[in-house]
Amino acid sequence: MSVLGKLRPSDERAAGAVEARRGPAPANLRRSNGLKDFLWLMPEEPRGRLLDLGPVSQATVTFFTDRGFRVSAEDLLRGWSEFESTEESERRKRGENAGPDPAALANAFLETSLRFGPASFHGVLAWDVFDYLENELLAPLASRLHDLLAPGGVLLAAFHDSAEIEPAHYRVHDAETIEMVPARRTQTVRRVFQNREILALFAGFRSSRTYVGRDHLREALFLK
Repeated sequence: MSVLGKLRPSDERAAGAVEARRGPAPANLRRSNGLKDFLWLMPEEPRGRLLDLGPVSQATVTFFTDRGFRVSAEDLLRGWSEFESTEESERRKRGENAGPDPAALANAFLETSLRFGPASFHGVLAWDVFDYLENELLAPLASRLHDLLAPGGVLLAAFHDSAEIEPAHYRVHDAETIEMVPARRTQTVRRVFQNREILALFAGFRSSRTYVGRDHLREALFLK
């Protein structure tokens, strides 16, 4: 997987100077170079399709439908939590004491989730879901999202550099800004990814670009 490029320190300083001239943004808004490039890199299609892996956000839906996209949303973390709870309940009813094989459970979840055909989407907003998922789900999910993207499609993800973070949902505010909405989640951040681990996880993509922010959040773009 080739690397399209990383944001250089000089670029970060220039971006910071622009933000300073604009004045302070509301606390829940975050300037997103990843989103800006996501929109730029997404294939131009007369009826493009987008997959959002967070909770349904009317702001995000409106932003993309106004630009001619069809939007599908699937709250992956909520779906995984509910799936685990249902499986645990069923095991108790059957009187099973031993827990399930984690890999088998991950595969069973993906058999009932993201049920779209190959190359269905031109863009995927994965947000920070990979930070919260069990190890057994990571590689199968990355592979599934690769399959769901059309050639030239692009995926936007985010990774925390600390486990001590305030959970948030993400909404697209404008072409360069994301709204961070405080969220209640049953899951906690399970890991802090190193860059090499991120690149290995998304090795099936042909190129990548990463952005280091000042708020303990790294954005990453992956191009199929």
